[in-house]
Amino acid sequence: MIELFKPDMYFKDIYDIDYKKLKSCGIKCILFDLDNTLVPYYRKKPTRKLKDFIEKLKDMGFKVIIFSNSNKKRLTPFKNALEVDCSASSKKPLSTKFKKIIKEYEYSQSEIAIIGDQLITDIYGGNRVGIFTVLVKPINSKEVFTTKINRVFENMVIKKLEKKNIFERGKYYD
Repeated sequence: MIELFKPDMYFKDIYDIDYKKLKSCGIKCILFDLDNTLVPYYRKKPTRKLKDFIEKLKDMGFKVIIFSNSNKKRLTPFKNALEVDCSASSKKPLSTKFKKIIKEYEYSQSEIAIIGDQLITDIYGGNRVGIFTVLVKPINSKEVFTTKINRVFENMVIKKLEKKNIFERGKYYD
């Protein structure tokens, strides 16, 4: 059970990930968490660096979808500026929206990766439905209240993972 919290890859940030390696593993669609993965939660629109980065991923042939527990109003400026699809109010780690993406876009689980900053929502949710999971360090220490609560549980999970030598915070791997 605790293994469901272990990411397939772990990186400092989205820019350190080897996307060519993801491509060679058969990944065609990347689900990105928004807050503290792509931008700090208080940021209202993407940076130029993020726009260029997402464009590069699309040029590589990836389908990019923002997959967030945030509402549609929060995601719309990013959807428009980045010209990507979005799944708002995804209720991660529940599997419903993950399964909807798989069905709607006609990908198999092995063709989808989720990249996010939380073990409890992004990694556990992705692992439960059998997609590739990539954890990144949170961009900013400022977080909304619900995320702060999740971090308490996440720290408990990390301690268990570290005790079993399954995962170590800050020890990045691919």
